Amino acid sequence: MAPGQVRARAGILQGRGVRRRHALGLVASLPGCAVAQTQPAPAETLRSIARAAGRGFGAAVRADLLGSDAAYAALFAAEAELLTPEWEAKWVALQPEEGRFDFSHLNAIITFAQANRQRVRGHALLWQEAIPDWVKAALAEGPDRARGVMEAHFAGVLGTTRQHIRDWDVVNEPIANPPGADVPQAGDNPLRETPWFKALGPNYIEMAFRTARAQDATLRLTLNEYGIEESTPDAEEKRRRLLALLRRLLDKGCPLDALGIQAHLQMRKPFDPAPFARFLDQIRAMGLAILITELDVREPDTLAEGIPARDAAVAERVKQFLDVAVAGGCRTVITWGLTDRNSWLGNEPGVLRRDGATTRGLPFDEELRRKPMWQAIAGALRG
Repeated sequence: MAPGQVRARAGILQGRGVRRRHALGLVASLPGCAVAQTQPAPAETLRSIARAAGRGFGAAVRADLLGSDAAYAALFAAEAELLTPEWEAKWVALQPEEGRFDFSHLNAIITFAQANRQRVRGHALLWQEAIPDWVKAALAEGPDRARGVMEAHFAGVLGTTRQHIRDWDVVNEPIANPPGADVPQAGDNPLRETPWFKALGPNYIEMAFRTARAQDATLRLTLNEYGIEESTPDAEEKRRRLLALLRRLLDKGCPLDALGIQAHLQMRKPFDPAPFARFLDQIRAMGLAILITELDVREPDTLAEGIPARDAAVAERVKQFLDVAVAGGCRTVITWGLTDRNSWLGNEPGVLRRDGATTRGLPFDEELRRKPMWQAIAGALRG
């Protein structure tokens, strides 16, 4: 089959067959996702609190767990109105081989969302990670080939999902980490030197947004970024770089609708509400919507004594952050998961605690019990 063609077959999304946070096998557990509706609990939930306040709450979800863990599925049905696929909508999942699109894992999430009156966000069309080797090889062939690969993928994905996903992270993490950040990029280039940057130059970002808009004039198109929340010199510099990029894109008429702030908060770094509030004011002045897209918390290197004290400290950081975000115009809050049981913070080698303790950075613990972070999010959503 010619490059870029889609092999389609019947289904919610037609097709057949990573993110660093999740690259586990799914196939054996998928059928359970599409069974009966999972009824939300009658008690007050983050979903109901957000809706009552005219806001939205959601969480990143895994298709394999929806199909294999009934308690996990029930928790997401009750608490989240928005679902972000952890990796099921990334390039490596959707087009593992050129021209062969596989929507089966994403289908499972969409089926679950339909049964539970939820919406699905697309994450992410373009990211330097979670791309298969064939894409890297194609990008190395030059700009014409790179642009063709981008256009074919966007056409295949957006054309197939348009009835089910109306909000996409188009470009994920384009800003380079400055000196002092956890993983700094050498040199003074403000943009991350990704395979896309190397193939197409700095205009690849604008190209991606225009390509997405050409596929659908009514999608909400979002640029998603991390490392811009705390009050450190590197975060301040990254905010400066991001603002410059956004101004440049908007001055050129780029079809950009929203900024996604990932909010992987780190308690070992200070947070001052004032500079972050000023940053949000600048974003809002550009006419962009503001979304919190991947909220979770990494606890400090030295933990407080006892679980109650740890949970209280996490909740306080979340409250400080979300109070500023909501006051600054954010109407959507999405956490990267709901429970510590399945958090990437407990599985990703780069963020595992050296002391072996389980990071308690999500609103539910490993037993799916609400923690003070749940109350902090609820309070912020109420406004």
